[in-house]
Amino acid sequence: MLGTSMARRCAAELIGTGLLVFFGAGMATVTLGFRAFGSSVAAGILLVGLTFGLVLLALFALIGPISGCHVNPAVSFGFWLARRMTLIEMVGYWIAQMIGGLLGALLLWAVMVMSPFYSRSRIGLGAQGYDGLSLLHTSAGGAFLIEVIATGALVLVVLGATRTDAAARVAGLSAGFALAVTNFLAIPIDGASINPARSFGPAIVVGGLALSQLWLFLVAPLVGGILAAGVFVLFGRAYETGVARAEPATTMAAAEEGVPAVAGGRVTTTPEMPPGTQRVVSGGTTTEGGASQAGQGPAAGQPPPTAPGRSASATPPEDNRLKQSARASGGGETIVV
Repeated sequence: MLGTSMARRCAAELIGTGLLVFFGAGMATVTLGFRAFGSSVAAGILLVGLTFGLVLLALFALIGPISGCHVNPAVSFGFWLARRMTLIEMVGYWIAQMIGGLLGALLLWAVMVMSPFYSRSRIGLGAQGYDGLSLLHTSAGGAFLIEVIATGALVLVVLGATRTDAAARVAGLSAGFALAVTNFLAIPIDGASINPARSFGPAIVVGGLALSQLWLFLVAPLVGGILAAGVFVLFGRAYETGVARAEPATTMAAAEEGVPAVAGGRVTTTPEMPPGTQRVVSGGTTTEGGASQAGQGPAAGQPPPTAPGRSASATPPEDNRLKQSARASGGGETIVV
């Protein structure tokens, strides 16, 4: 059963990563490679970022219930560091994501090569790069830094949006917006990887300079995943622990008496109770000193109040009153202070 479940999850990750690379890198190829919008680089950046964000949002609805929709080795790495998945699961996800990224790039190349205007060396497949491959001619150090920051932000958002106490419907929306925003900034700097599988496929297909610079886009996102997992463990786990240790609710009778409720309907005595007070709670009725406090009069089997003219010495001894109160309350717990 475990093997079948793992196979389904890995298959979902493979398909999801392939679709993300096909549509996201495909839009990057059309807008920034073919210059479909002429000299409007801003329009191309906007469309590529939105495409990645919207595709991830759709994938959360498609494969989120199956695999969690990581579609990114850096996200899976962050989940493993945060102890949200096992090492075997992470390795299986990595293999599926890398294969999916390569298949998505091959499928995209098969589509693009049908155009007589396509040149693999000149237009590429939306691969990332620094120096001459960067729109801003950013150095390797600048590309490494932006990849660490952007990937760390994305992984942190995904970890937070998929907490057990978070709304499941918000996870895809949060991750999609985070991916789109990080792409807006990173595309002009280095082409925006933020995902080793997204860089792996196009670089393998295109080859050349993109393949020689691939190492940066495999390492830097994983470093960002480490930072994100560290921040999540420091703050996210503390939040989840605080939620898990919420104060227990109180029953109506306990709330009236200022006594916290505990398991089994029993009520403990608070320090505010005056010495010598006997409190019996059973079935929501609190008896104190042998008299009912729930507005129901004397409990069944309880001796009536002392008749007029009768001396106080006729009152049963303290231990007898205690036993009678316990019988009247139906076996409830009696606490004497």
